[in-house]
Amino acid sequence: MRFSQDFAPPGQGGPRPGRGRAGTRGPLGALTAALALALVLTGCGGGTEAKAPAAAEAAADRIEPLATAPEPELPVTVKSADGAEVTVASTDRIVPLTGGLSEIVFTLGLGKQVVARDITATFEQAAELPVVTRAHDVSAESVLSLKPTVVLAETTTGPAEAIDQIRDAGIPLVVVAPARQLSDVGRRIGTVAAALGVPDSGTELNSRTRSRIDAVRESVPAPGDGHEKPRVAFLYLRGSASVYLLGGRESGASSLLEAAGAVDAGKASGLKKDFTAITSEALAKAAPDAILVMRKGLESVGGVDGLVKIPGVAETPAGMDRRIVSVDDGVLLNYGPRTDRVLAELIAQLHPGDGADK
Repeated sequence: MRFSQDFAPPGQGGPRPGRGRAGTRGPLGALTAALALALVLTGCGGGTEAKAPAAAEAAADRIEPLATAPEPELPVTVKSADGAEVTVASTDRIVPLTGGLSEIVFTLGLGKQVVARDITATFEQAAELPVVTRAHDVSAESVLSLKPTVVLAETTTGPAEAIDQIRDAGIPLVVVAPARQLSDVGRRIGTVAAALGVPDSGTELNSRTRSRIDAVRESVPAPGDGHEKPRVAFLYLRGSASVYLLGGRESGASSLLEAAGAVDAGKASGLKKDFTAITSEALAKAAPDAILVMRKGLESVGGVDGLVKIPGVAETPAGMDRRIVSVDDGVLLNYGPRTDRVLAELIAQLHPGDGADK
């Protein structure tokens, strides 16, 4: 199965703009490419959409910076995920090339120094910044025109020629390994904080984030006494490109689902890859009680009414009950400072009246 670059879902065949100096895509792309593509390739949905709790949805649109803005201690030399040694001498003009990295920089308290954003940086504080990256299609000329003093990228960022052009211009560019699961949150925050010369703020943010995630996890109802773990299938939907995929073990959603007191139905059914094409047989084997989707992806197929028309969906327990869980594209798989809010949304939608009220 092959797709054009514009429509290639994470982990699938076809041109891979992230291949090259910035790294390779592979299953790592499941954590970031899905977010970018979901925002760029948006269809017009007219059906019913499952709504997240209003408070959680509103909160997810804003960043909560640390109380005290840090003073970077520079210069610092760090090892980039692509093996390069990078010296950062100034954080006056920061360009994060993914939404997840933007989230961390803003939450560390350095948002005023950020001068551009990726299209997946959907939170309120970044809304007015110029977009220089769309679905991993980095515009090197746009980045360089902003005269950045440091650029942050991920191993999935590309095309490689754009990364080379930025580095060849003498701009410090630090590549950060993308998040794969819940346990990567602390590593990501620490890496970004170190590259920007604010390691103490990184430690503080790690502590805050970890405590909030732990608190949310305590609200998950225990199995038994009528509470069984629901089987949840993560579907990647792009109706405008006729792309309908079922997430497996490497999709990036398993860790979140398990933390929210659910079973990843794709993983449990034996799917070892990141994503596979949706078929009636694969859905029947996964037998999900609920379906998790990104909000823009749900819109692209016409809401819940359109989703249940995809072959095989209506025959699953989730389809018959129209039990659809949707989370904002710009935060679902970031594994960053707002992951506690993502977990809270998942718990509230998967365990209504139980975990959400504790």
